Amino acid sequence: MTFEETTAWLYSQLPVFQRTGGGAQYKIDLEKTEALMKALDHPEQAFSSIHVGGTNGKGSTSHMLASVLQTAGYRVGLYTSPHLLDFRERIRIDGIPLSQEEVVSFVEKHRPHLEGCSFFEATVGMAFDAFRRHRVDVAVVEVGLGGRLDSTNVILPEVAVVTSIGLDHQAYLGTTRAAIAGEKAGIFKTGIPVVVGEKDPETAPIFEARARAVGADLHWAEDLVPHPLPCSLQGAYQTHNVRCVQAALQLQTRWKVSPEHLRIGLMEVVQRTGLRGRWEVLQTQGPRVVADTGHNAHGLRPVVEQLLQECPADGTLHAVIGTVADKDPLDVLALLPRDAHYYWVQADLPRALPASALAERAAEFGLRGRVSGPVARGLEDALREAQPQDLVFVGGSIFVVAEALAHWDAHQGKPAGGASA
Repeated sequence: MTFEETTAWLYSQLPVFQRTGGGAQYKIDLEKTEALMKALDHPEQAFSSIHVGGTNGKGSTSHMLASVLQTAGYRVGLYTSPHLLDFRERIRIDGIPLSQEEVVSFVEKHRPHLEGCSFFEATVGMAFDAFRRHRVDVAVVEVGLGGRLDSTNVILPEVAVVTSIGLDHQAYLGTTRAAIAGEKAGIFKTGIPVVVGEKDPETAPIFEARARAVGADLHWAEDLVPHPLPCSLQGAYQTHNVRCVQAALQLQTRWKVSPEHLRIGLMEVVQRTGLRGRWEVLQTQGPRVVADTGHNAHGLRPVVEQLLQECPADGTLHAVIGTVADKDPLDVLALLPRDAHYYWVQADLPRALPASALAERAAEFGLRGRVSGPVARGLEDALREAQPQDLVFVGGSIFVVAEALAHWDAHQGKPAGGASA
């Protein structure tokens, strides 16, 4: 099989939530994951790890942790999801995506064990097998969905992190922040220190009760790190994630990380890990162009606040926005400023909400603009109409940002997927 044939099989044969949403059934236990780990001779037991969950910020936090640990001289595996441009982004060794040959080899060798698994279960198995083969010193493992029933929840980490709690994936995780916190707290384990990034009245009792129940040592990031260090990631919201990173590294005792390692690692996240789509400035002027993957009210609120702060007084905000059909866009649309000019788009996947339907909902909030349709067309429409002093923003969905980055890179000559193999 070629790499293209292999990834096509993964997408077509296995349920994949990323593309189809609710069509990929959310499992009710870890039975298939545990069976796959057994078939692979338990790769999850072959490496030390840090487990990172949360509604928003877990991807950025995972990349920051990987960057700092790489700076300290460790061989670092990094597992994150979803990918933006290249399937291999999900599995990195020292910032380099898994090779195409390794992806093909894993699927060909273990295909009988992968049939019947979900797409996510299969990719978790691929990641853990790769971390064992590459003999990583540490793996930073991002939770996919929830925590308690997530396929990554078969590891025994040195420290666990829950970055934040917001309303997202309510059909699977619960309709309140407290219920969602209960699912996220499912990664707490006996004797393992835990860092929680936000302390608030609704979710704090849930985390405290879970920590007591399993005998985990609970810590709040804001208590351990009152003054977070600078970070090269430009989103103002990253300050919160830096606190989680510093707190997690304080609590673990396996890896030696000096203040200099921490400082350098936080300032070289993109270079060392290939992270993209987090307040990514694609063009600095004429007009300025920014893309960010924030896709729910909790994650998008600080993004909108920063857009309003950074849009010049004599400029206009041009926003290329798309969402998915299995989430009500009401909370997101309510956050968007009325004086911006909008380009409604839809990503090329089954979950995408038609741009025309999004425009109709947006009109209820007094948001005006045009139905551009394809993401690339929306970006080009915005760039054509924006003046040099304006600010162009691309967001609303991870998939919209992914397609915008692919289009931008194709015209800028950049490689897809960040760091290259």
